[in-house]
Amino acid sequence: MAETSILTWLALCSAAFLAGAVNAVAGGGTLLTFPSLLAVVSPVAANATSTFSLFPGSLASGLGYRQELALCRKHLIRLLPPSLAGGLLGALLVTRLPEKVFASAIPWLLITASTLMAVQQPLSRWIGAHPHDEPSRKTLIAIVCFQFLVGVYGGYFGAGIGILMLSSLAFVGIPDIHQMNAVKSILAAAMNGTSLVIFLLSGAIVWKYAIAMAVTGSVGGYVGARVARKFKPIAIRAIVILIGFGVAIYSWMR
Repeated sequence: MAETSILTWLALCSAAFLAGAVNAVAGGGTLLTFPSLLAVVSPVAANATSTFSLFPGSLASGLGYRQELALCRKHLIRLLPPSLAGGLLGALLVTRLPEKVFASAIPWLLITASTLMAVQQPLSRWIGAHPHDEPSRKTLIAIVCFQFLVGVYGGYFGAGIGILMLSSLAFVGIPDIHQMNAVKSILAAAMNGTSLVIFLLSGAIVWKYAIAMAVTGSVGGYVGARVARKFKPIAIRAIVILIGFGVAIYSWMR
């Protein structure tokens, strides 16, 4: 393998840092790390290496939101199993389906999720749901099923899983966007963690890039979470929606 230039290292680590920060606030970090890795490795290796590089960042984001996370344990208990199962299935599908199967769906998924975030409050009032209320049994089943599907998508490719999860967490009874971000970060780490087991066994991870990007991605994730906590929830919600539509447009143009 040819020697990597300083500029390439700088581009990869910068992409990981920004991806970690963006994932801490909303999601879509994979669309920064994956294309940058494609310049130096194969698509499968880029997928695996990107997943590894963003995994510690999700954990670091959870640490940054640790106060909010303490208030949301029951939601984690409910949504961790479908996240783990979906992530495992998605990672297994990597070797069986071409990446374009999911890549072509990214813009539509992100536009749908961002629109749900934008209309969540009036929609909640229309269906009679309130932020502090426990969701109905039907709503909870729907959210668990949706989380499994997000897990499958996250294990397979994962661009924008944070935005997808935030759109459903808004209906699960979590009253604050910062608490939703806390739960989202840990669930994303769970999906990526199960995927990593498959990628480790397959030997697809390019370690010299993965380790450096994991370090910078972790710093970005922690910084992003700490900075986001200083903003008002309505501002973070607006940022999430803008990032969602922005990433959708970017992925469409690609």
